[in-house]
Order: sequence, then structure tokens, then C-alpha cells
Amino acid sequence: MLNITNDKTNTDTFEMAGKCPFGGDSIGGVLGTPPALSDWYPNRLKVEQLHQNGPSANPLGDDFNYAEAFNALDLEALKQEIKTFLTTSVAWWPSDYNNYGPQMIRMAWHSAGTYRIADGRGGAGEALQRFAPVDSWWDNGNTDKSRRLIWPIKQKYGSALSWADLIVLTGNCALEIMGFPTYGFAGGRHDAWEVDNSTYWGPEVVRDLKNAESPDSMVNRDKRWRGQNGDADYDLENPLAASHQALIYVNPEGPYANGDPLGSARDIRVTFTRMAMNNEETVALIAGGHAFGKSHGMVPASEIGMPPEIAPMEAMGFGWHNHKGKGNAEDTMTNGIEGSWTPNPTQWDNDYLENLFKFDWEQTKSPAGALQWTPVDKNAPKTPDAHIPGQMNALMMMTSDIALKEDPEYRKVCEKFLGDFDAFTQAFSKAWYKLTHRDMGPRERYLGPEKVNENDLLWQDPIPVADYALIDVADITALKKSILASGISGSDLVYTAFSAAVTHRSSDKRGGANGGRLALAPQKDWAVNQRTVPVIAALRKVMEEFNGQQTGGKKVSLADLIVLGGCAALEKAAADAGFTTAVPFTPGRRDTTQELTDIEMFTWLKPVADGFRNYLDQDFDAISQGVAPEEMFLDKAQLLSLTSPEWVALMGGLKAMNANHDGSAHGIFTDRPGMLTNDFFTVLTSMDFEWKKTDAKGMTFSLNDRTTGEKRFTATRSDLVFGANSQLRAVAEVYAGSDGQKRFVKAFVKAWDKVMMLDRYDVKVSA
Repeated sequence: MLNITNDKTNTDTFEMAGKCPFGGDSIGGVLGTPPALSDWYPNRLKVEQLHQNGPSANPLGDDFNYAEAFNALDLEALKQEIKTFLTTSVAWWPSDYNNYGPQMIRMAWHSAGTYRIADGRGGAGEALQRFAPVDSWWDNGNTDKSRRLIWPIKQKYGSALSWADLIVLTGNCALEIMGFPTYGFAGGRHDAWEVDNSTYWGPEVVRDLKNAESPDSMVNRDKRWRGQNGDADYDLENPLAASHQALIYVNPEGPYANGDPLGSARDIRVTFTRMAMNNEETVALIAGGHAFGKSHGMVPASEIGMPPEIAPMEAMGFGWHNHKGKGNAEDTMTNGIEGSWTPNPTQWDNDYLENLFKFDWEQTKSPAGALQWTPVDKNAPKTPDAHIPGQMNALMMMTSDIALKEDPEYRKVCEKFLGDFDAFTQAFSKAWYKLTHRDMGPRERYLGPEKVNENDLLWQDPIPVADYALIDVADITALKKSILASGISGSDLVYTAFSAAVTHRSSDKRGGANGGRLALAPQKDWAVNQRTVPVIAALRKVMEEFNGQQTGGKKVSLADLIVLGGCAALEKAAADAGFTTAVPFTPGRRDTTQELTDIEMFTWLKPVADGFRNYLDQDFDAISQGVAPEEMFLDKAQLLSLTSPEWVALMGGLKAMNANHDGSAHGIFTDRPGMLTNDFFTVLTSMDFEWKKTDAKGMTFSLNDRTTGEKRFTATRSDLVFGANSQLRAVAEVYAGSDGQKRFVKAFVKAWDKVMMLDRYDVKVSA
């Protein structure tokens, strides 16, 4: 930042010096200049992260409906424009082989490839490749050029075509013009409008790039791995997927750029598994992607300028300035490795795998000094230079390519694809579709004529279409009475409904109550859900009785009944507290099957900590893990897309309803549990009590009367944070006020309905 001060050489006259007679003529900082809160108090709970990318940042306004705008596009005409552009080279950034296709595949791949299964964050869904920190990762070198190249198309279609959709669609068009049959394309991705300042990308400290030797100095991995590569306990820290900071996948030169193919294979397996890819999908993606284009490494990294986020103002968002030679074309520098994998870099074929297995490969160095591999046989096929007519170059492989040949499991897949090119083509087609659509959620969110409507894609968490008539208002009223008369407690009903819905993640739109998966493995077997098992058994009886009495094909699903039970219990709990309120309920949830539930993928949704239900995994140790339960609670609130008032209200209501996973009294600050009161807040904010730690680690607490010393209540950190954190306490005080009860009930019911409806994309307008 520039530090602008007045000239102080003339101190005789304030007018001549331009000084204020009261001082303050030196400007030391402006909005956002450090030190800020995170510098002064690095361990504070950053509640403000719940409000990122809010409506005030969106220039399109609340009334803009993206689904309508996108569906009005002529997708075929749009694709033709993209394909025409792909073979029309631009002077300021010439295309390799007179075809931008490979470059655009890389852009789309890297946009989608940040996805990780552990928390569902990352992916192509918001085009976060446009913003820091992702836009300035070393692995995204020159993707800024790719986006600027397609800007004229984005400009023409404006708000009807999001950057997120355009990036993926351009990748698809690139594959198609080179002879590859894509599996399909769905629109519906909404753009983010500000940087992502909350996603955890790893524990490594980024060195000061202004003083670093080269921009790739931020590529490191030392803190995210446990054990050594090759050890039995070798493991990557959750929720991360990338093997290195600032890389999308793995270091193509091998771990620590050591050229070890088997070590690279181990990194690949961990990384691609964390991206929700199996061995076949992993090989298909690597081999398929490397069938096209080339890698660039003509200039040492130390000669390349700063990434976009810290490039000079006049660069206008361009980074990685290369002042060597032309600065592009045959002088391009991206990841440091130089060359192409195949003799036909703009044609879909099986040359990549054929050459990988036909020849022996030896280590060599690129002009930039990066480690790569060249055929030992000097008579091996050559690849044409991307820019110099008539020049032929040796083929290239990366250490991460040799890994596919040397790892026994990957080798089996490669040999299968070598013997069956059609199987390889289909595998890459489906894997690419999964890669670029994995974070979009249910198929109800998909837009456009090319969306795939098949039900065989297990990673989409399919739910069968309802073949029955939905329940109506009269049925809902009757079912509420039946549920409340069944003997299930209101507390259990609320707990069960919330347990079904709380698995939802706004990041990748997975989880939620729709599908009734709370009654299926793996969710039915989780420790946090054991309280729901007898409730679901009782609700099944209500469902069977109701459905057995119907004529005309009407049914109620278990998924609907679970949510309806919670709504009925809350209405009764509010009435018992003296307030009449209607809790919204929208029918239409369907039940899926065990066969349509990928147990391994749903296991990633299992909570380690859930502050709403006061659950901590028995193996979780906040001290050794370095992550406090309240921090994980905030993370979950963000995944549920809650605002801080919604988070506070939801917590207070669940505590009033005695909704702890084990029936414990922690946080149940009331003598009338099961009634929808604001007692949680009145006790939390009262100065009649004092809190005492009950364990050395400060995980649990007792609430004692200040006068008598009598213990009244107990709590966990997830309970007390709503009084200890200043921002959360400010909201809690509103609900604890003399006029807070009515306001709290209204806020809680609204937040409850929001959570119950988070996964109802079948009835939501994708605005």
C-alpha cells in the first residue's frame, strides 16, 4: 500500500505545507489495512464469515432469475460461437497448434478440480477461479489468459450466462472440436461476487511473495501430511484434497519434485479419492486430459512475475508476466514442464496410453529446470512444435504419468483402456461429466437441453420420481394428529426431523431430509442418530397405516413424515409455551433406496462434531486437533447457509426442545424442556449465574447461582459460545429481552423451515 504524506520541508506556513493545524496530515491506513481483528485476536470466532457473498455484493439484484435467463439461450448457437473462437487465434495470446481447446480444457478442469468430498467445498459452481486465493495459485498459472480470451463471449451474453457455466461449457466445446464425445452439459451454476475468505485450503504458511525467489514459492506440503509417503499411516489432513498448497492435484514432478513415480501414485490415490474419484475415474481423467495439448516450461520460474492478486495495477488483473522472448507462444511458461504427451495434441485418440506403455522413459530436465521424462528410444514418435512450423520435439511424460504405469492398480486400469478404446472413451466422458458437475447437487438444479436425465449416476444421490399423488392440507392435518397421538415425544420428533435435514451442505448441495436416507445405511448407524431409530420405527407404522387406508394412489413418504413430525411437535411446543404459530410444511419429499445410496460417499457427511445436537465424536480431541468444537460448529452453520441470527435462533429452539443426541442436560437452560421458550437466552445472558469449568480441557461447564453456589445447569463450549462471542451474544440478547419471546419464536420457525427446505430443489426456483 502507498503511504501518502505531505511535504514537510517547509514548516513555516501551514498553508504552504498543506497541513491541518490540528495535525493528522499523515495517512497511515484505510479500510482493511492491517492490523485488523484477525491480527489482534487470531483465535476469535469469525462469525462474520456467515455473511460472505451476500445479496449486497450481487449486482444482479434479488429479482434476477438466472434459470429463466439461461433457459432462454440458444445453447446450440452459443456452443457454435465458442467452437468458432477456439480455432481463431488472438495475437496477444496465440493458441497452441492453432487451437485453444487444450488450454480451455485445463481452465475448466482446474475450475472444477478444487472440489473435495470431505466438506463439499471447491468446484466449478461459483467460478471462484476468478478470485483470490485460487486465481493466484501457482497451478492456475495463465488461466487468467484463458478467461480473458472468452470474455467477448461472456460480454455478449451478459447475465444470462454465468462465468461458472461458461468455463465448463467452453471445456466441453473444446473436447468436442477435437473429436471427443462428451457425456452432456448442464447449466445452473451461479457466480460468486467476492473472494472466498473462509475456505480452509491448508495449514502451510504462504511465504511473502514480494520477497520470494519466484511465484511458485507458495507450493509446499510440509504440514498437511501425516507420516511419510509410503508409510502405512500416510494420510492427508481433513478436509483437504490437494497434495500441496496452491496446487489443484499433485506435483507433476512427484512428491517434493523428487521424480518418484510410486510416491506420486500414492499422492494421486489420496488426492483423487478425496475428490470422490475411484481408480478407474482417476486414470480416465489423467489419461484423457493428457491426450490433448502440451505443458509449458520454457522459462525458469524465477523469471516470471507475480500472480494476478499482487501484480502491478497496470497489469489489469493479469499475472505471471513473462518478459523472456515473446512472453507467450514458444516462450510460454506455466508449470515448468515442457512438451506434449502425444504426436496429435488436438485429436482424441489413445496415443497417450500407447506411448506410455510402448516405450521406456528416462528422466531429463525442461528448459525451465523442471524434472520430466523422455523416451529412451530416440526413434520414438515426435510431436510437432506448438508454434514453430516444421519443428518436431520429443514426447514428454510427467512423473505423475509414469506413476500410472508403475502402480499395480492403476496399471490394470491402463491395460484395460489400452485394449478397449471405446471403454476408455466412455470412462473419460463420464468422469469428466462427474468432475465438472459434482458440486451441482441434485439433477433438479440442472438446466439446459444437454442435461443428462439418467438415473444411473450414483454420485448424484438419486431419488426415484414419485409415482403417487401427494398429501393435501386435510391429510397433513390428520397426519399431525396421528403422529402426536403415537406416543413419540415432541423432543424426539424435533430431534429426528432436524437430524434428517442437518446433513445438508450448501457447498455441493448434498444431504438433507429428501430421500429419507436417515433410515438407511450409513446414517441410521451413526452414533449421533441412534436417538432417531425408535422414532423412525414408530413413524413407519403411522405411514403404513395412512397409506393402507388411501385410494387413488395417494401416499405419504417416510421422508415427508419425518419432517412433518418435527413441525407438528414444534406447533404443540409453542402452544404449550403460550404462543400460537404455524410451522410451514411443504410435502413432496420422496424416499430413495439402499441401492441408490453410495455408503462410502455418504460416510463423508458423518459429523465429527455437531454443536446443534451437542455431539462430539469419541475420537475427537480439540487440544491435539487444534480445532475447537465451536469452530466446527461455525463451519457447519456456514454449510447450512445460516446467517448469525438464524444460527442463534435455531440453537435456542433446539435447546428448548431438549435436542441433545444423548439426552444429556448440557445447554438445556430451562425447567420446562419441550416448550418453545426463550429460556436458553435468558439464562445465557443472566448475571445471576457464573460459569465454572468442570474439566481440565475446558470442554464442559457448570452454571452456578452466584449467591448460593448451587449448580443449576451444565453446558459445553458449543452452548456457551452464544454468550461468550460478542457478535452471537448481541443477537442472543435480542431474544432474551422482555419482548424477545415472540421475536424468537418467529425467527426460530423461519430458520427451521429454511433448514427443512434446503434440499428441496424440486420446488425451488433456481433464481
